[in-house]
Amino acid sequence: MTLLISDANILIDIEIAGLIREMFQLPDTFAVPDILFLEELVDHHPELPGYGLRIMRLASDVVEEAIRLRERHLHPSMNDLFALALAKHEQCPLLSGDRRLRNAATQEQVSVRGTLWLLESLVQHEIITLVRLETAYERLRAEHRRLPWDEVTRQLNRLRKSR
Repeated sequence: MTLLISDANILIDIEIAGLIREMFQLPDTFAVPDILFLEELVDHHPELPGYGLRIMRLASDVVEEAIRLRERHLHPSMNDLFALALAKHEQCPLLSGDRRLRNAATQEQVSVRGTLWLLESLVQHEIITLVRLETAYERLRAEHRRLPWDEVTRQLNRLRKSR
């Protein structure tokens, strides 16, 4: 079981895709920093902890690391930097679809995974079908979510061929 620290962006994508319950059926543990949950998620997504989202309290050394990260990475939000600092502290992957946060994570040598990886994991673990994955992507496209749509097409083609 892998701990995955998420930004809000990924959770919003998965909710729009209609796959929140399914995401928590994966063998991974999903977590967010407490401040990110309080400032970005609790008002519209208070049910997430009930599904299994772990809310992690930020220790002072993690907050200090986020402040140091701000000096090196000006564009991600502070809440995103809290998620990066927590992933760095926990030595686990960061889940993010935000380009600027992904770039910062790569520079900080933190493994990054995104929406496409997460959705493909649902298919690989046989939690959803390929048809359900296609429907999820249709929902994300209809909501104008910023995904690498060329990569989505390649992923779907690859998965179709492997069936």
